Order: sequence, then structure tokens, then C-alpha cells
Amino acid sequence: MKKLDLRKELKHLYGPPAKEVVRIDVPAMNFLMIDGAGDPNTAPAYAEAVEALFSISYALKFAVKKGELAIDYSVMPLEGLWWADDMSSFATGDRSAWQWTMMIMQPDFITPAMVQAIMREVARKKTLAALPRIRLETFAEGLAAQVMHLGPFTEEGSTIERLHRHIDGAGCQLSGKHHEIYLSDIRKADPAKWKTVLRQPMR
Repeated sequence: MKKLDLRKELKHLYGPPAKEVVRIDVPAMNFLMIDGAGDPNTAPAYAEAVEALFSISYALKFAVKKGELAIDYSVMPLEGLWWADDMSSFATGDRSAWQWTMMIMQPDFITPAMVQAIMREVARKKTLAALPRIRLETFAEGLAAQVMHLGPFTEEGSTIERLHRHIDGAGCQLSGKHHEIYLSDIRKADPAKWKTVLRQPMR
């Protein structure tokens, strides 16, 4: 059986250093996505989106492993695009105004037909409120800067500022949505050791 370690193959995208901001060119990749709004700590829609994304991602993984493709691969981490109509809400901490797209990257052999079949199968076994909102979409960010943030989400501010200063210092402008990749299981890991990739597209 073929084994595929996407995190290892894409280490330049999913494992930046914490001590320095690095510049990358992010290619087009396929993601399962769900859009939503509201405080991720309190909005039911956020928890529902995360549950649905992981349910379908793991169901796809096991179907591919047992099926004709016979490929064993690891489910990729949860990612989020974040923005607000009034970007000052990020600074003031008014998370109720935040909008987001939560997503999980999928191998390039995952097709829309496979996703639809798995969604029907999962829907027969359990009720997932966000399931109908899942879509498979190709997403390309292109030129971006990123850095690893170590610690709780509430302390990301200084790391984000460092990221933005790097972009400004390179004579570039922010372009696109703030992007986070969650590498740690926050249910088990010490918050001081949480690892989050912070990425910002630029032009």
C-alpha cells in the first residue's frame, strides 16, 4: 500500500520557523471548506463546521485506504481564513463581527464525486448541522509571508505585527485574508506549546 505524508512533502508550507518570517509561493491546492461568522469560542456554527470538516476528511481517508487507490495518507490540519467588514474589530477583540472560512486541505486525487458520495454516506450515519455547507474548492494564495506562532491564540498579536512589518519592509502590501493553520491538538497540548502557522498573502 502506498503511503503519503503530505505534511512532510509540504513542510515549507506547514512548518515555518518561529524566529524568522519567511516568504513562500503557495500553489493551488484543494480544500474542504465551510464559511461562517461569529466568535469561534461561542458560535455554535464554528464548532459545527469543524466537526463536519473532520468527519468528512477522515471518512475520505479511510475510503481511499480501503478502495481501489489503496493510499494511506494523514488527514491535514484545520486551517482558517479570517476577516471582518471592519478590520478594527480584530484589534478591539470584538469577535462577534469576525467572518471565517474553515478548511482542511485534501490530496489532489480527491474528486468532487468522491466528496459527494462520502457526504451521503456520513449523512446516513449521523446528523451534522454543517454538512450541507461543505464544498470542495481549489484555493491559491500565491506570494505570501508566514511564521510559526508559539503559544495561545490570545497572544498572536505581536507575531502578527512582526509578520506585517516584514511585508511592509519588503515594499509589499497585504493582500487577501489572514490565514491560520492549527498544528496542535488544543484539547491535549499545553497552551504555551500550541503551534499555529500565521500566513499573510502579499503583493
